[in-house]
Amino acid sequence: MVDKYQKEVVPALMKKFGYSSIMQAPRLEKICLNRGVNGAVTDKKLIDVAIGELEQITGQKAVATMSKKDISNFKLRKNMPIGARVTLRGEKMYEFLDRLIAVALPRVRDFKGINDKSFDGRGNYTMGVTEQIIFPEIDIDKVNKITGMDITFVTTAQTNEEAFELLKELGMPFKNVKKNTENQ
Repeated sequence: MVDKYQKEVVPALMKKFGYSSIMQAPRLEKICLNRGVNGAVTDKKLIDVAIGELEQITGQKAVATMSKKDISNFKLRKNMPIGARVTLRGEKMYEFLDRLIAVALPRVRDFKGINDKSFDGRGNYTMGVTEQIIFPEIDIDKVNKITGMDITFVTTAQTNEEAFELLKELGMPFKNVKKNTENQ
């Protein structure tokens, strides 16, 4: 995947945006997986399950996310674990991206492509996955609750258009690709 970025993606981006140096071409910095755990306040084992599943999917140690304030209606206290997260960089990031594009996303029911409107204006893209069982690392028989997660792609791109082109060249299956490029 790194070779594909250097040999195919960078020249395509340089041609499209007219960069004078290959260092101006946007690149993928990190991929962040974030997962909130419903019911973690009452059952502490759910956090361990969520962390274990994220570790299986990414091959990297996950950490629990803690609550920042007390919310009495939810029986939530400050610094209680309420989710799990992983940040991927380097080789593991590209390996995860490759598996996500080639294996996991095609396993989504009625998959027609991912939404091309989830950019944040600063060159980052966030997508939601509704079921963790789309990843082949997760054994469906051992899953007690189907939950989703957010996957954020952090890039060095300055605009949404640059980030969109970068992710499209890397192989992300966006829907409405032809319409989007004509509008911009």
